[in-house]
Amino acid sequence: MDWYSVTEVGDGLSLISEPQVHPFLQANIWHLRGQERDVLIDSGLGVAPLAPVVRQLSAREPTVVLTHAHLDHMGGAHEFTERWAHPLEPVGSPLPGSLESAVLAETLGLSAIPLPPLLISATPSPDYDPHAYQLHPAPATHHLHDGDVLDLGGRTLEVLHLPGHTPGSIALYDPKSKSLFSGDVIYDLDEDDQLLDDIHGADIPEYCHTMRRLADLPVEVVYPGHGPTFGQSRLRELIKDYLSRRDSSPVDG
Repeated sequence: MDWYSVTEVGDGLSLISEPQVHPFLQANIWHLRGQERDVLIDSGLGVAPLAPVVRQLSAREPTVVLTHAHLDHMGGAHEFTERWAHPLEPVGSPLPGSLESAVLAETLGLSAIPLPPLLISATPSPDYDPHAYQLHPAPATHHLHDGDVLDLGGRTLEVLHLPGHTPGSIALYDPKSKSLFSGDVIYDLDEDDQLLDDIHGADIPEYCHTMRRLADLPVEVVYPGHGPTFGQSRLRELIKDYLSRRDSSPVDG
């Protein structure tokens, strides 16, 4: 079966997704083409090979930028030569991954979340054993820091270090289009959902600081690590909701 689906967003941007993955682990993989360099922002679970799909989008091998070191964002990173991440993210020795919800909950320190026993609804091939899933280490070939600029040729991306979900979580900001590739720092939520700020490595005060920083950033569109794209007004709503629950002095506006 075709494990991945590809959607052309426009202006050199494509979304790669894994439809057979439960929404909890179904992360967005963003492929962005510049005139001189391509980037792949996160790399999915690694259940099936990702590189052949990416080669259909561009003849150039992309630089993989990892927003953080969780399994649903770095699973396919080992397939690529260039892997960039913040130095605080243990991409070379990540936490063990699992497609079994009970094992994953224990590994990550998840609170009680209703999940099915297995977090994929199909397998990429008849002989694939989901219980034998392993997250491959993908040591960083280059470390990214807050304020670094990635020049793709014709477009630039600024690195924002936004801790809270993990110590080295980053986002990428395009100042020309005012677009934000946010990873798991912020994404659209159902009414009963919450951002994961109480798992191993998370830090709520740091998350509050991150949200205040995002509130001051001129953003027109957010390309998140999970779920649909959204705009400035929804971003503001999500920030205000988070700070109203976690901080004593929520953002104005």
